[in-house]
Amino acid sequence: MTSHDAAQEAPSQGQDKAPGKAPAKDPRDLPDVSGLVVGVLGGTGDQGRGLAYRLARAGQKVVIGSRAAERAQAAADELGLGVEGADNAECARRSDIVIVAVPWDGHAKTLESLREELSGKLVVDCVNPLGFDKKGAYALKPEEGSAAEQAAALLPGSRVTAAFHHLSAVLLQDESIEEIDTDVMVLGEVRADTDLVQALAARIPGMRGVFAGRLRNAHQVESLVANLISVNRRYKAHAGLRVTDV
Repeated sequence: MTSHDAAQEAPSQGQDKAPGKAPAKDPRDLPDVSGLVVGVLGGTGDQGRGLAYRLARAGQKVVIGSRAAERAQAAADELGLGVEGADNAECARRSDIVIVAVPWDGHAKTLESLREELSGKLVVDCVNPLGFDKKGAYALKPEEGSAAEQAAALLPGSRVTAAFHHLSAVLLQDESIEEIDTDVMVLGEVRADTDLVQALAARIPGMRGVFAGRLRNAHQVESLVANLISVNRRYKAHAGLRVTDV
């Protein structure tokens, strides 16, 4: 151990031994989310549908949301696994955790229309603001800083987090794949909320949720998808991320 490592570890060790002070919480000690209902806004799109499938396959109760209830129910029927469909407002009302997987160009309008239904809910934004031209994908920067920060600004009564940005929709929807080999970067302002999202990610075999900072750091996480698209195009792959030494 280097002197720098020792200096970093010493304070936490001292705190743990301080009289009357509870030991620091183990970051790997996550809550049980198996009984929570998960709504997926944009659940008829590739990413939303893939997330709905994986969570339902893991035993989670899932409701797919769409602007049209009939379209949502048709997608739910195709997935099976007890997945239900509803219009976006009903999906939000019935869910404990709501994943936002709508297209970027409809992000703000969708959330504005659901402000009341999403009040008090744990919202997980996984939208990636991207543009495309002849050179490929590139990141867009919303006025608020990121899609997640836009969601937080539009939903002051909700608990907004960000996660599930770097997942391949192709792998998520492939029924022959048992495990999704990737980490999920989770961002948010309240540890209890990010713990819930990390635990939700861990419900999917092969997947792990890793805390990656506050929402102000969401832009670079969202932007990294443009790099992954370049990786996938060059190597004909479905690249994800793994965080080492954690």
